[in-house]
Amino acid sequence: MKTKKKWIEMLKVVIAGCSGRMGYALLEGVFADNELVLHGALDRADSPQIGRDAGEQFGKKTGVLISHDVDAALKDADVLVDFTRPEPSLVYLAACQKSGVNMVIGTTGFTSEQKALIANAAKDISVVFAPNMSVGVTLLINLVQAAAKVLSEGYDIEVIEAHHRHKVDAPSGTALRLGEAAASALGRNLEECVIYGREGVTGERDPSTIGFATVRGGDVVGDHTVLFAGIGERVELTHKASSRATFALGALRAGKFIQGKKSGLFDMQDVLGLK
Repeated sequence: MKTKKKWIEMLKVVIAGCSGRMGYALLEGVFADNELVLHGALDRADSPQIGRDAGEQFGKKTGVLISHDVDAALKDADVLVDFTRPEPSLVYLAACQKSGVNMVIGTTGFTSEQKALIANAAKDISVVFAPNMSVGVTLLINLVQAAAKVLSEGYDIEVIEAHHRHKVDAPSGTALRLGEAAASALGRNLEECVIYGREGVTGERDPSTIGFATVRGGDVVGDHTVLFAGIGERVELTHKASSRATFALGALRAGKFIQGKKSGLFDMQDVLGLK
């Protein structure tokens, strides 16, 4: 007796910044997932990739041409995934809000005012907004919160992060999120206790502060460590990314999570059910 195959409605995905490093990883992730279909591919207007088939670099003919026409790409789409820069990201956000298309934002470096714009747009569409789409980093955030509560006295907290030479913002959005996780667990406001780097005669360390150290060089994908340094011992919680695929897969998982959700602002902890 023949059984009917279960019909799966494929998620129609638009990728922004598709000729970049994360764009490549996202395209690869979409092509490898039979629940996803590439619906649109966006890049900046002056990109030499404009007009080419988005699958060309993978030896595929998708019929989806790389374009800078946001409105056309979003027509009948389900979700736009964005890992670009704050300015173009907000342009994509406004277009998604206008078109009623959900959005996954992995871009970092937003100001407080820009983050408010994202929150406002989430009243009309569903948005997953997280500085790091990695499943491992999302778990790390929870572990940092738990450790900070236990090591609340007698331990100094430092966040150390390393990225490739092309990264333009520092500290990384992930490092800041880890610092926020530690601060909130201790009932502190990160903006009031943060120390960004040290130079010269700084005096003794204020035990209520949370320090950040930034490394930039080579092709480091992304390393993050939260150090709890006490007297006689150190506790280090570390995540090291060896491939951008981890961020791409997390972002595409986020896209599936908001499918069918009409509005709301979510992060990766929502996606993974950790809240």
